[in-house]
Amino acid sequence: MRKFHPSWLVLLAILAVLPLVASTFYISLLNNIGMFALATLGVVLLTGVAGMTSFGQAAFVGLSAYTTAALVAPSTLNLGAMAASPWLALALGLALTLLFAFVLGLITLKLSGHYLPLGTIAWGMSLYSLFGTIESLGGHSGVPDLPPLRIAGLTFGDGPRMYYLIWVCVLLAIVLIRNLLESRVGRAIRALRGGQEMATSMGVNVFRTKMIVFLVAAGLAGVSGWLYAYTQRFVSPAPFGVQAGIDYLFMGLLGGMGSLWGAVIGSAVVVLLREWLQDLLPQLLGRTGNFESIVFGLLIVLVMQRWPGGIWMALSRRFKLRQGGHVRLPAPGAGVPALPRSARPKPNERILDVRKVTRRFGGLVANREMSLRVDAGEILAVIGPNGAGKSTLFNLVSGVDVPNEGDVIFRGHRINGRSPRELAAEGLSRTFQHVKLLPDMTVLENAAIGAHLRGHKGVFASALHLDGEDEARLLAEARRQLERVGLGHELDRTAGSLALGQQRILEIARALCADPCLLLLDEPAAGLRHKEKQALAELLRKLRAEGVAVLLVEHDMDFVMGLVDRVVVMEFGQRIAEGRPEEVQRDPAVLRAYLGGVEE
Repeated sequence: MRKFHPSWLVLLAILAVLPLVASTFYISLLNNIGMFALATLGVVLLTGVAGMTSFGQAAFVGLSAYTTAALVAPSTLNLGAMAASPWLALALGLALTLLFAFVLGLITLKLSGHYLPLGTIAWGMSLYSLFGTIESLGGHSGVPDLPPLRIAGLTFGDGPRMYYLIWVCVLLAIVLIRNLLESRVGRAIRALRGGQEMATSMGVNVFRTKMIVFLVAAGLAGVSGWLYAYTQRFVSPAPFGVQAGIDYLFMGLLGGMGSLWGAVIGSAVVVLLREWLQDLLPQLLGRTGNFESIVFGLLIVLVMQRWPGGIWMALSRRFKLRQGGHVRLPAPGAGVPALPRSARPKPNERILDVRKVTRRFGGLVANREMSLRVDAGEILAVIGPNGAGKSTLFNLVSGVDVPNEGDVIFRGHRINGRSPRELAAEGLSRTFQHVKLLPDMTVLENAAIGAHLRGHKGVFASALHLDGEDEARLLAEARRQLERVGLGHELDRTAGSLALGQQRILEIARALCADPCLLLLDEPAAGLRHKEKQALAELLRKLRAEGVAVLLVEHDMDFVMGLVDRVVVMEFGQRIAEGRPEEVQRDPAVLRAYLGGVEE
């Protein structure tokens, strides 16, 4: 059961009392803050959490607002009778907004780098122009005659009743998004920011996850647009242009892109400051003008210098507020059923068979007719000098790259061109030469990403907190693997605070959460102390006894030679030796590769 912090009760009490003590003018401002906060929550989710910059959020607000206006205003489509069905207007507005978002997402989300924000500006401008050119919707003059919102016989104008409705929507959105981000789907969403390659290798469908975030953000904008139409009772294109999209980003930046509450604080700061500055600056300067924009620009620069995480992050540090939510971790021995395991390979089953693989990069041949095999219950090491082609071979085996010639056979099936996500589903898991963790997430959450494919609950179950059993099993598995590798006492620490050696061990625990039959380890002993290497070697021996095949690249010869069953030596992209460790150590070709010559 989730325990609510006492600050929640204080916040709810303040929100409940405000309309009783505030003037009509400030109630109207609070309504605007709430509507802006809803849309800004989508920006925080898109940009702050998932790392996708969008300037088009205002266009989605406008799309929903115009849909509502078209359905309920008597002067538009003659559907004014629908004014008695506000929930139908909301449903249709959301449906149209999500449909547009889905189509635009199919196009836009395939872009990367600066092309993504430029793409959102393009379709944001297009929708803004569309609003202004449809004569049946009033063109640039807008739709002026929307009826007030009526629910259960109550009329909601722009006063206290609408205030309570708006802020119930804001609080409900925060709770639902928080639930989502603390789930299996939420970990995939958070991995989008700086961890897409890792997430794909763990089985996360990155494009689908991006689409989920995009649609959730559009849905929040849709609710905001519906509320806007009924609150203002007038809809025109002006509030939904690209400049409005930039304003939403400003709100997120000022409040804090990494926090849901930052959306509320940023919206409040922008709305209130804009109102106060519009009154104060003309008096100070002796003339009217858009001076508040200059102040906002300077304010953004100041906040980014002093508080890069935004106002909410600064307040959290000042008052020592907990960041993020509480991981739903069952206590040890709580009786959580273990996750089902895949069928174990048969003894000596051929797990991986690389057959005369060649990979060219222009005139450079990184791998030339490279072959190796790994059986179930075997540890094979690939060694060689820097530049020998080991990393390229790893990429070919793990699906990151595709060979020009030859075949990679995994459990009897040719996998050339198969994606890392597909291979993860079939039992191939890996670590990386350069550690790929999510530094702001806890050790437990990082490990749980490895079990992504072993969970089944989706967006709605996660947001509604109906994924309790599924989530408990995933986190219990992550805890078990962390305890297995010696990190069971570090569950609540952020991954970025661990030493490099511990981070490498965490990567192994994450890979083990996927229940692999083939484990690819890229320099796992780098950065480990002597005792940590001994513990890692003992863990790999246990995995070998369980039938797991291990293929590792390593430069620490003492670690390799005392552990592995066979060694493959590469030089200039080719295999120059293969055999048992003691045989390879005496091979003249290996001595030449490492020492530059052979003693006579």
